[in-house]
Amino acid sequence: MKLLVSALEPSSNLHLKEVLRHAPDLELLGIFDKSLGNPLHDISEMAIMGVVDAIKKLRWFFKVADEMVSLAKEADKILLMDSSGFNLPLAKRLKKAYPNKEILYYILPQVWASRPKRVKKLEQYCDHLLGILPFEIDYYQSKAQYVGHPLLDEIHITHQENATSIAFMPGSRRAEISKLLPIFQAVRRELSDKQAIIIIPKNFSSEKIKTLYGDLSEFEISRNTHDALAQSEFAFICSGTATLEAALIGTPFTLSYIAKKIDYFIATKFLNITQVGLANIILTHHNNTTLHNELLQEEVTVENLLREYYETNRSLFDQKAQELKAYLAQGSSAGVAEIILH
Repeated sequence: MKLLVSALEPSSNLHLKEVLRHAPDLELLGIFDKSLGNPLHDISEMAIMGVVDAIKKLRWFFKVADEMVSLAKEADKILLMDSSGFNLPLAKRLKKAYPNKEILYYILPQVWASRPKRVKKLEQYCDHLLGILPFEIDYYQSKAQYVGHPLLDEIHITHQENATSIAFMPGSRRAEISKLLPIFQAVRRELSDKQAIIIIPKNFSSEKIKTLYGDLSEFEISRNTHDALAQSEFAFICSGTATLEAALIGTPFTLSYIAKKIDYFIATKFLNITQVGLANIILTHHNNTTLHNELLQEEVTVENLLREYYETNRSLFDQKAQELKAYLAQGSSAGVAEIILH
């Protein structure tokens, strides 16, 4: 079976890889990580940071969408993952061009956080809406089902009771790293008696690491997020999938994020986003509690981060992490593969 895939994010491609373990004979077309086949465009070409960057690349994204619609002629089914800014307009064009081709959307847009009108479009243009958060299904009238969470398939390790290291995750994008890394380095110096691990994406070359991160001599470098988090007593994490990974592993952490001022203004004033951490969002919907603190913008200081390290209630964190895991219940990969194949 030929499957047209639009998976722009690194996290989406990790989830896609797990699905392929249950459907090894699928032939992929489209946009995905080059480790999974021969993509039309590798995901490194698709990376953007915020609204401003998206506007700059708008014309190029239209060209890529044209290519995807043309390529869909060869596909038996279509799988769209996350990235609704690109994938939702693409779904509309694909359904118009190929009304009889089945379109699956896996890793649904966060309609519960902003722009709920997308629900109507998703239900109109897609045939299967595969949610990875139990509560998000309630926002749909039809076609949506909870399939489990992919991280429960991908995490095979738990937090070590005798962990002594401290993990730092300043993100994977230039803008994130440039803002957070100097603060993280200052925190590391204040905790000089501790072993410090900086976690870097596996696909970054030595040259890219040097360009983005500079001098990392104060840290041990790790390319394995799960192992590094498991052996760390605490973590300082930029917003992203890593916050949920740490929660499911059981490593206490605090979220630190500094966005471009215009992006933060749009998110808080126009999109009404009040929480950034996915673990917090999930628990708030489940039982109106939170897992960790969120330090945003000017709150991200050395003093505040050190306070988080010393004052975070580890036992309460563990309790809430277990509640989160129980709520998510199961992995999603096998179920998604079955839906694709049938």
